[in-house]
Amino acid sequence: MPKIFFLFILFALTNLQAQQTQRSTDVLGKYQDALHFYEQNQFDAASTAFRSIYSEIDSDQLKSNVDYFLAKCAIKLGKPNADELMEDFISENPTSLKANKAYLEVGNYYFTNKDYNKANKWLNKVNTNSLSRDELKTYQFNFGYTNFRTKNYKKAQQLFESVRNDKEYGAQAKYYIGFIAYEQNEYESASELFDEARSEGVKGNNISYFQSDMNFKLGNFEKAIQLGLEQLPKSNVRVRSQLNKIIGESYFNLKNYSKAIEYLKEYRGDRGKWNNTDYYQLGYAYYETGDYESAIEEFSKIIDGQDFVAQNAYYHLAKAYLKTDRKTQALNAFKNVTEMDFDKDLQQDAFLNYAKLSYEIGNAYQSVPEVLQTYIETYPNSEETTTVGDLLIDSYLTSKNYEKAISMLEGSRDYDYKLAFQKVAYYYGIELFKDNQLKEAKTYFDKSLSERLDSEYTAKATYWKAEVDYALGNYEEALVGYKEFKGMAKAKELPEYYSIDYNIAYSYFKTKNYRLSVSFFEDFIKVERPSQRLHDAFVRLGDAQFALRQYWPAMEAYNSAIEMKNYKSDYAFFQKAYSYGFVDRNEQKIQNLNLFIKNYPKSIYKDDALYELGNTYVAENKDRQAIQAYQNILTNHKNSLYYPKALSKQALIYYNQEKYDESLTKFKQLVNEFPNTQEALQAVQTVRLIYIDMGQIDKYSSWVNTLDFVEVADSDIEEATYEAAENKFLDNNIEKAISGFKTYLKEFPNGKNSLKSNFYLAQLLYNKGEIQEALPYYETVVDSRSSEFTEESLRRISQIYLSNDDYEKAISSLARLETEASFSQNVIFAQSNLMKAYFEIENYDKALIYAELILSKDISDEEVVSDAKIFIARSSLKVGDEKRAESAYKDVLESATGKLKAEALYYDAYFKHKAEDYEASTAVVQDLTKNYSRYREFGVKGLLLMAKNFNALGDNYNATYILENIIKNFQSFPETISEAEELLKTIKVEASETNSSVDVDQN
Repeated sequence: MPKIFFLFILFALTNLQAQQTQRSTDVLGKYQDALHFYEQNQFDAASTAFRSIYSEIDSDQLKSNVDYFLAKCAIKLGKPNADELMEDFISENPTSLKANKAYLEVGNYYFTNKDYNKANKWLNKVNTNSLSRDELKTYQFNFGYTNFRTKNYKKAQQLFESVRNDKEYGAQAKYYIGFIAYEQNEYESASELFDEARSEGVKGNNISYFQSDMNFKLGNFEKAIQLGLEQLPKSNVRVRSQLNKIIGESYFNLKNYSKAIEYLKEYRGDRGKWNNTDYYQLGYAYYETGDYESAIEEFSKIIDGQDFVAQNAYYHLAKAYLKTDRKTQALNAFKNVTEMDFDKDLQQDAFLNYAKLSYEIGNAYQSVPEVLQTYIETYPNSEETTTVGDLLIDSYLTSKNYEKAISMLEGSRDYDYKLAFQKVAYYYGIELFKDNQLKEAKTYFDKSLSERLDSEYTAKATYWKAEVDYALGNYEEALVGYKEFKGMAKAKELPEYYSIDYNIAYSYFKTKNYRLSVSFFEDFIKVERPSQRLHDAFVRLGDAQFALRQYWPAMEAYNSAIEMKNYKSDYAFFQKAYSYGFVDRNEQKIQNLNLFIKNYPKSIYKDDALYELGNTYVAENKDRQAIQAYQNILTNHKNSLYYPKALSKQALIYYNQEKYDESLTKFKQLVNEFPNTQEALQAVQTVRLIYIDMGQIDKYSSWVNTLDFVEVADSDIEEATYEAAENKFLDNNIEKAISGFKTYLKEFPNGKNSLKSNFYLAQLLYNKGEIQEALPYYETVVDSRSSEFTEESLRRISQIYLSNDDYEKAISSLARLETEASFSQNVIFAQSNLMKAYFEIENYDKALIYAELILSKDISDEEVVSDAKIFIARSSLKVGDEKRAESAYKDVLESATGKLKAEALYYDAYFKHKAEDYEASTAVVQDLTKNYSRYREFGVKGLLLMAKNFNALGDNYNATYILENIIKNFQSFPETISEAEELLKTIKVEASETNSSVDVDQN
């Protein structure tokens, strides 16, 4: 190799080495600069500097150092990947002396920054064998504290014990070892350690608080108070709250309730919430100091309680309610206590109070007798059992839950129970009667009369059983009952006695014993004051005398009725005019009938008057006037019973005048419009005579062959078949009469007696209770021409449609009855049921119109008037007129009984609640639940209203307790339960914001 070339190579190598040396020197300089940044705590700048030289480093050791410092910078800067960087450094440099130091330094860094979870993670990795003595002590205390903060007390205690006697860390270690003992309820050991820590200079750290709490838990209440009071002024808000609790509870346990209140009420709760025990203690302290209102306020915040504390709280809540005369609330609380068995004595005493209060104010949850009976059965050896037994007997009457009471009393041999049974059965019969459950009412009047121990109730049951029989149409049985009642000595003392002659008179009237009817009506008239009933008595007296053909006395009676100006007298006026014909005073009859037509143009008896007027004109040979009277019926009363008769009368007049064409026209119109009737058959015979007189018998033959009923009507078989059925009917042989009429109608559906057969058959089936089977026969009657059977059939068919909830058909038949009825009672029946039917089909405006129409009349039937008032209230409510509904319900409230009373009371409470008069609303609900608990629909709605009242008044306890009982006990009212559940959830959510014991998810 040439020397020059060798020298060139040597020069190049030397130059490269120099460059590398220079570059290394530059990297080390930059490394020192980055390290300087780190030592100056400029971690961001250091991290940037270290990264800038990373690619230039060719030394593994130096690169390892840079990795180490980059990870430390990331930790110091709180970078999210800092842990990973350090983990990467350690995994790549497992033998580096920096690894163990990294664990310690990172752990101490996180410790200093109070990130104890991360500190614990890194300190746990440290190998203590390489640590100096000072590093080890610091490590043991820091690692002990991170375990303490992460609640690993066992590990923490081991580490603190390692430095317990160290001058630097010993006092603090004893404090934390003491706290661990405190947390583990080792109060004596904890107290010693706290004393040592205090003596060695540890200040603050709530040592006095812990010592106060420990003394409280050890039962050293006076010492707890002393230490707590010492610490109280020095403490922060949170510790002060806890100290107030400790001091207050200590005074509470020492029964110094006034001082307890002073501190307990300053407690701020755990995370701002109290629990049931907290409320109990403050409430009980108020109770013991006689501040019952404050006690109630605290106790009532305890809801959903199911432990000894809650049972005790509810018991004293009930007592506080009694002290403040809030008996309904007390009953709820006592009932709640009876449902818990943590303290048996408390439970029994609460049950006694619950039973007595139930008797006194009623019980919405179960019948009062049931409550009292359960107490006797549960505590048969109680000293109070005899007293409760006496209350039980009387409660059967006061509770008005008659059905359950009867089931409990029936069959007893005890005299007092038999006496109670007699009264309860009577009262239940009255309720059923007023609810129009007549057959059921009679059953209970009979039950009452099976125990004739009290003469007053025997007389009353006798009277009202007769009233039931009369209402059912059993007039003979009613008469026996009325007369038996009148003969009882006790009867004369009763209000029912005043009208007994009126009732007996009517019964005789209904059985057609007019002579005795007259006698009793006259006796009644002597004592009755002016009234609707007196007016009616004059009219019926006249009718009875008319039936006896005592026409002049009858006219005097009708005149007496007419003279009562405030009462409707069209019927009496018509009867008086009609009577003149029977005493040969046709001129006066004509005069009075014309006067009637003028004075009563809208009377339902107008067609009767026109027909009688026509007949009287005929008798007086005034054919022209007669034809005019009959024509008035044909023109203006097409549905009248007298329509076919008027046609026949006109035809006969024309026939007698030998006006054969006019006569034939009228007779043929009659036959065409009213076939299968007696009038039609008579018309056929008269037409035959006319054609004979005219010498046109062939025309008669042609015409009569077009009639399909004439041949049947002349059949002897048809007549015999009908008479056989009718005879069984007259003999009251019901089953054979039914069979006979069915046979007749099957064989002769269009026979001349088919109308009567359909009606009688319908009546028999209806009275037998086979109402639906009777329906088609009644329908046949009302679909036929108007007859004497139409009115009764319309009434019956309307009743059947109503019972079937077929309101559209009911309205149709009731509307006919309203316009076609001859009896005013049937008009009222039609109008009152039209009112109800329109309400059911939600035509509330029409319901209101009929209700107002009924109230505009002078009606003596209190039930009809009461119904009209209730439907005004209901309909007004439905159309949104709450003001009118409220006024109407007030009217109903004054006179209603039974279910209507319950409804009126509910709405009285409802409107008071809407007016925010919550206490008054609750008082009304108390009346409802006490006296009308049988009507559960309104009882449960009333309870919901009461819960809303208590909620509005801030009484969470009573509100939630009532709601929970509604949900538990009234499953058959889903809409009310749904509303109760929603309200209960709302109340609990609100209560849970301040009471940690309330479980919102419980329901």
